[in-house]
Amino acid sequence: MFAEAKTPPARVGASFLRHSWPVISANLPTSPFPIRWADEQLHLLPERALWWPGGETLFVADLHLGKAATYRALGQPVPGGTTLENLARLDDLIARHAPQRIVFLGDFLHAAQARTVLAAVEAWRIRHAGVAMTLVRGNHDSRAGDPPASLAIDVVDEPYLLGPFACCHHPQTHATHFVLAGHLHPVCRLYGRGRDSLRLPCFVSEPGQAILPAFGEFTGGWLMEPAPGRQFHGVGGAAVWALPATLP
Repeated sequence: MFAEAKTPPARVGASFLRHSWPVISANLPTSPFPIRWADEQLHLLPERALWWPGGETLFVADLHLGKAATYRALGQPVPGGTTLENLARLDDLIARHAPQRIVFLGDFLHAAQARTVLAAVEAWRIRHAGVAMTLVRGNHDSRAGDPPASLAIDVVDEPYLLGPFACCHHPQTHATHFVLAGHLHPVCRLYGRGRDSLRLPCFVSEPGQAILPAFGEFTGGWLMEPAPGRQFHGVGGAAVWALPATLP
């Protein structure tokens, strides 16, 4: 997908270079990326979710269901169908991994206007009635309100402790547990030959916590700065791969 990059021209600004890594297409894996956090084996999934085999748990951050419907309710002409796409991707993950539990790391619904999509969400929930589901409230959930009781989703405040993990929406530190969070919608930037570049969603980890990319189809992204001890795993197509560290 990406060719090995030459040294960018000197006039390219430093702000561009801080977020950029060369990637060689032959080295891109075609399967989930295994990683070990909190002494547990996990898998970073190309679908922008996290699978914990030992806990039979799927972690998903920032669905923002009904975001497009919210924009349309406010008079902005945006295309529909994103909620059904998000639910179909969840269907695929459930079929592939057979989780006993899904933990949503905040921002399940985008806003109060997003409740127009609840009929589709309820039909999806019925198909997966045997899967326990928990929502850790995020900032958008505070505005949208909790999902209706008919969805059978337990709703909790952060941190929600599960095994060695503190499930949160907002990135933070925890005294005893490894934090899994969302909220930031992290993205990174890669460059190829010449001056071309590409922004991609990514998993970001650092001592004591990891930030998941936004799962939702209609979400923006925040370009995160490299920092000491911070590791990036880029997501593109069907691949997840570790990006070279640029700082100690």
